[in-house]
Amino acid sequence: MQEYTRPGEVVVDPSHNAATALFNHAITHPERPCLGHRVGDRFVHLSTRETVTEVVAIAKGLIAFGIEPGDRVAVLSPTRLEWTLIDYAIWAAGGVTVPIYETSSADQVQWVLEDSGARVVISADEELDARVGEIVDRTAVEARYIIDKGGLDELEASGGDVDDATVEERRTGRTGTDLATLVYTSGTTGRPKGCEITHGNFVWDVTQVLAVATYLQPGTSSLLFLPLAHILARVIQAATITAGVRLDFSTGIANLVEELGIAKPNFLLAVPRVFEKVYNGAQQRAHGDGKGRIFDRAAQVAIDYSKQLDDGGVGLSTRIQHAIFDRLVYSKLRAAVGGNVTHAISGGAALGDRLGHFFRGIGITIFEGYGLTETTAAACANDEQDFRVGTVGKPLPGSTIRIDTDGEILIKGGHVFQGYWNNEEATSEALDADGYFHTGDLGRLDDGFLRITGRKKEILVTAGGKNVAPAVLEDAIRSHHLVSQVMVVGDGEPFIAALVTLDVEALPAWCEANGKPTDVETLRDDDDLRAEIQSAVDNANRAVSKAESVRTFRILPEDFEVGRELSQKQSVKRHVVSEKYADVIDDIYAGTKTSGM
Repeated sequence: MQEYTRPGEVVVDPSHNAATALFNHAITHPERPCLGHRVGDRFVHLSTRETVTEVVAIAKGLIAFGIEPGDRVAVLSPTRLEWTLIDYAIWAAGGVTVPIYETSSADQVQWVLEDSGARVVISADEELDARVGEIVDRTAVEARYIIDKGGLDELEASGGDVDDATVEERRTGRTGTDLATLVYTSGTTGRPKGCEITHGNFVWDVTQVLAVATYLQPGTSSLLFLPLAHILARVIQAATITAGVRLDFSTGIANLVEELGIAKPNFLLAVPRVFEKVYNGAQQRAHGDGKGRIFDRAAQVAIDYSKQLDDGGVGLSTRIQHAIFDRLVYSKLRAAVGGNVTHAISGGAALGDRLGHFFRGIGITIFEGYGLTETTAAACANDEQDFRVGTVGKPLPGSTIRIDTDGEILIKGGHVFQGYWNNEEATSEALDADGYFHTGDLGRLDDGFLRITGRKKEILVTAGGKNVAPAVLEDAIRSHHLVSQVMVVGDGEPFIAALVTLDVEALPAWCEANGKPTDVETLRDDDDLRAEIQSAVDNANRAVSKAESVRTFRILPEDFEVGRELSQKQSVKRHVVSEKYADVIDDIYAGTKTSGM
């Protein structure tokens, strides 16, 4: 058993809640830009004072409707400025926010509304509201408001008789022990469970994050595009507002590149796939323009530069090459993300050592972190004081990581949730008597730095008895620019295989360069394409033993989609994929049971 408790915990005031910092800033820094949204070809910003004015007006509407302290209000919307205003308004009214992903089906919406007992739903548009309308009579919902149809104006108008003192009493009446939000887990298996996150969980987590994330300074900015229905984006929302960092909202992934150039943020939150696409896209363009050798050399120099920083100093030759490539290559890559980004946080999956060193080498330090909904997102994170590429960093100050005898990661600290809503059995399974949350993930500690090695329930055991952690292989194969998603199979089978989907954005350029049709079905058995994927498999196999290596693969006819084969945080739903492609898996192992292959 391993265990590490990080010193340096910052003590928080138990009377503070998740909205306290915003309201305090409205007094101390009323004109500082707080939130921004796109209008035409620019971003328009609300000051802290204007933000609080909007929040209070919406809160008055909720109170006038009849929302009491502890009542649940659901938000069904993509990430946008109004999401944050509503979130803080619910807290100011004493309510509990229940986020719902905009990609959720009517059945999924029904489950969350039924289980949470939400009285009000605020949706972004009529299409999303229609999903609520389909099932509203089976829930406790009493009112629905649509943002794009003037729903917030309606709420604000209805609260005209509620005075400021009432809102202030409601807002200050919620303390650290009170429930702030019910966040439903992505549900890679079974029904999503509602995680009870208190105001104290939010305040404690954000406080410790800001103690180590010293790059989040007043006057800097971030552009948020990940879903606020996910706990990680909510914590970044709270952290930026608490730190006085301006938070701009992207209008969607399709517009991200353009909006990075407009907003020019200093800091980004993203999943590894975003960084993979930046790298792979640049590499592909360079090779397509006949500059592939230059890019590949520049990439290697960036990686060498980062590694040498860790080894005590950058050599003269590397420094000279780095300076040359900074003008030729790295500056253009930084410009692609707005030109001002110096730091980023990556979570949700492994980034990989190569990409971590590459981005650090070009001047964008990506801090990998780790956490779950049950730990209010951040449980571990790299930072400028304690940084090690390939790890998810050390635990937050004042928290403990324990590696159990079976390799499972256990977490204890002020960020650990209170339990699962209406589910005592699941709560007792997840939280032990000592207050440790059992994550289900596997890892090890190296000098206090945590390395994720797999998922306890996802370990494959081959017919020969070999334990295989799929994540190591999947992360490596997925790093290839033509690969979108991967799922390794082989539980109870003679050998390990992989199901692969193609990246439809990267594929056309490769097809044009190689004189191939762009139809995926036609390409699945193309020898040249299979050779490309085989190179990714070969690279992955170098990291494991022969018994753990991928012996063969199949290219699937379509990519995985969020809400179907992928959870909302883009984790592969293994049971769904296994069922959908059972015939493909059967074909892989056909005849092996009798041949002893």
